Amino acid sequence: MNIQNLFAERIGGAQFGQDTAIYKFEKIKRAKAAARAAHPEVEMLDFGVGEPDQMAPRAIRQALKKAVDDPANRGYADNGIVEFRRAAGQYMAEFFGVSGLDLATEINHTIGAKPALAMIPLCFINPGDAVLATIPGYPVLATHTRYLGGSVIPVPLLAKNKFFPDLKALEQMDLSRVKLFYVNYPNNPTGAAATDEFFDELIAFAQQHNILIVQDAAYATLVYGRERLSILARPGGKEAAVELHSMSKSYNMTGWRLGFVAGSAQAVAAVAEVKDNIDSGQFKAIQQAACAGIANIKLSEKIRAHYQRRLRKLVKVLKAAGFKAKMPGGTFYLYVPAPKGTTDGRVFANAEEATEYLITEHCISTVPWDDAGAFLRFGATFESTGRADDARVLDELGRRLASAGLVF
Repeated sequence: MNIQNLFAERIGGAQFGQDTAIYKFEKIKRAKAAARAAHPEVEMLDFGVGEPDQMAPRAIRQALKKAVDDPANRGYADNGIVEFRRAAGQYMAEFFGVSGLDLATEINHTIGAKPALAMIPLCFINPGDAVLATIPGYPVLATHTRYLGGSVIPVPLLAKNKFFPDLKALEQMDLSRVKLFYVNYPNNPTGAAATDEFFDELIAFAQQHNILIVQDAAYATLVYGRERLSILARPGGKEAAVELHSMSKSYNMTGWRLGFVAGSAQAVAAVAEVKDNIDSGQFKAIQQAACAGIANIKLSEKIRAHYQRRLRKLVKVLKAAGFKAKMPGGTFYLYVPAPKGTTDGRVFANAEEATEYLITEHCISTVPWDDAGAFLRFGATFESTGRADDARVLDELGRRLASAGLVF
């Protein structure tokens, strides 16, 4: 039997698994392993991590311990429990001023945001259709459109545009096949946060071209020096967009896999229809546990303040080393232009080479992005034992960067 000849073309067909190209995150993993082997006595300073470094709030953990023993929670959750829809509605109202969401038609829970991103193309994309997707960005935004025979039009996020898509440039293109426009604000990896003006322009653009906005709001509560913002709070937003919210980043619930989609009732109904044929819902106990905290601004603010403290210190360390670093509008990342080489004559062709140098020579791990310029992403989610240890880790980062001899 030759299973190799059975693979679908969408994942490579007969060539599946034969490609020798190495994905950048696998390169980083291998480089870290090699650096640890070469320098076992040196601590790896890992600023490439993209998930929270702390536990979920105590109130949510305690609620789960109680709910997991309730026999009523043992069955299928299907498209979600009423209590979680209600909590999600409160969260949208308390945090973003989005009031009046119809809990039955405009909110539906998901097993995290990633499956929702995968399901939305199933609702809208036929072979030959197209989507707009900002880059750099989360690869899953594009994967499933391609699986379905659609095409992805990359929309670069450039520093000169404050890491917003250039809507005027898009107006010059043929958009007749485009059905979806994927955006992500606060943005991973750039740290840009949306403004009312940007969302209003985006909604007008979508209405003019009959394109549904898919706003990935995974970092919506992690904003600095500005108000939290939802596209659904803007005029026309509920009709022109669906917004994906996740408990992973806002509440340190990454492994719990819980989120929801909200917005256009027609789009939410389509997601619920597709979802009903893919999964049987997240464990009811997890949904009930989330109800104990997701509408609690104090819990969320404590988590936001943790990253804000770390980011401010990280900015100072990176600036001292020559990086053009400043506080982001949101997320827990700093996105900075990559160094071009070192004082001893080494030249980096791209951000990926700069990352490899920092890992192998100085045991500093970051994430490179070369999609729209050469940038490095430093995450404020590094491991430590507390605030005092935060200072130790960041001081050590400063010392190593100073000895790296970076040229910008």
